[in-house]
Amino acid sequence: MPYTEELPNALYRAEQVREFDRIAIEEYGISGSELMERAGSRAFQLIRELWPEVADLSVVCGAGNNGGDGYVVARLARQAGLACRVFWLVDPARLQGDARRMADAWHACGGESEPLQQLPRQTDLIVDALLGTGLVRPISGEWAVAVRQINAHPAPVLAIDIPSGLDSDTGCMRGTAVQADATLSFIGLKQGMFTADGPGVCGKIRFDALELPAQIYARQILAARRLDYSKIVQHLTPRPRTAHKGDFGRLLVIGGDQGYSGAARMAAEAAARGGAGLVAVATHPAHAATLNIGRPELMCHGVAEPDELEALLEWADQLVLGPGLGQGEWGRAMFAAACSAGLPMVADADALNLLAAQPERRANWVLTPHPGEAARLLGSDVGSVQRDRFQALQDLSLRYGGVVILKGPGSLIGDDSSRRPGLCSAGNPGLASGGSGDILSGLLGALLAQGLAAQDAAETAVCVHAAAADRAAEAGERGMLASDLLPHIRRLLNPESADVGA
Repeated sequence: MPYTEELPNALYRAEQVREFDRIAIEEYGISGSELMERAGSRAFQLIRELWPEVADLSVVCGAGNNGGDGYVVARLARQAGLACRVFWLVDPARLQGDARRMADAWHACGGESEPLQQLPRQTDLIVDALLGTGLVRPISGEWAVAVRQINAHPAPVLAIDIPSGLDSDTGCMRGTAVQADATLSFIGLKQGMFTADGPGVCGKIRFDALELPAQIYARQILAARRLDYSKIVQHLTPRPRTAHKGDFGRLLVIGGDQGYSGAARMAAEAAARGGAGLVAVATHPAHAATLNIGRPELMCHGVAEPDELEALLEWADQLVLGPGLGQGEWGRAMFAAACSAGLPMVADADALNLLAAQPERRANWVLTPHPGEAARLLGSDVGSVQRDRFQALQDLSLRYGGVVILKGPGSLIGDDSSRRPGLCSAGNPGLASGGSGDILSGLLGALLAQGLAAQDAAETAVCVHAAAADRAAEAGERGMLASDLLPHIRRLLNPESADVGA
């Protein structure tokens, strides 16, 4: 099978993929019609694999290459003996170039097409060949009606190249988008498929390079790097047999105002499970005596005033600041004292909200905002952040320095260097529960305490966290607790263990 379930690491913007297409045609002599034939053929092969019982297809075609691919799928399905109907939003007589040739070939083999008015109720599969990566404005009018029809139909949907209506660069829906069960992407993976709305509308993602020469890809610098557990496992080397706890860092978690001890506890326990040599917690005196019940390895200190934090800051190599910190008088005092120490840190939760009120730029921290926190840090709103998460990541990195993890579906990791951002394509909605971010910040702090460079630690923590969530979700996403990740995190951090696969 030419297409692959093993997705490439390189992610591109739409204009870059179009440039690959141009180079293939103009410089390597691969005709546009040949590329269209290959795309349609790969799509039909995927249909046969994912839906082997399909006997009746409805293909919805627009204009341009995406519509042309749809006509190829329809022709191949008909030639294979399947019933197939084509519904168009652009009259085939108005098509040009390769798309027109493919529409003519469909009609020449006896196929018929008709304007889309109502999709047939009895159809086994819908093929979305409406709009490709060239979408530049919100879907409206009859196009929006077509998308709503597709989404309302009970049949599964295969999207050609990208679900119609999804912005391939930002991952945001342009008004509305096809909700596909599977998407087969061609030539280059589009970065928007893996973040923002992308994971929610793409379904299973498959990829096919359409046999383009590898040299073509050297002509563009990728836009982002797709990451998952298998991509970061090289950072998780076995420990030396002569190691001792002092080799793996002293981590101090600062947080847990009155009523919020659980956040600090989860971050600290995740840090211990993440391999930090020693983990201490500086927390509000109200619950310092009980915070480590059931986890006596954690050293807990009740800290009422900033000067009581001084000795702990001198002891620590690395800080995790923010879980359960609050924004009251105690939290503000702890935040100021921790920041003045100049230690490398992970800033999370209320530390980010306090930072938004008093912005500063540092090189030795990792910031871990979710979209709401990112909006406050940028003085904008959640909608603006989510409309272009890649731009928001860049803006955060430029304003605050260090490394930034913009959390959410398709978490992004980057800094203000020329290194392309990482995008974690793993994880699931089970993470949408209280404490998941605290587990991540503790794990990240542990990796930093063990000596990983900030970008490597951030990418490793995000990918291990997401992989642990995917394992925990095997028992169900609904009802999954943040602490359910901890046993999986331990196994994933030890890839030499027999039960850990890539």
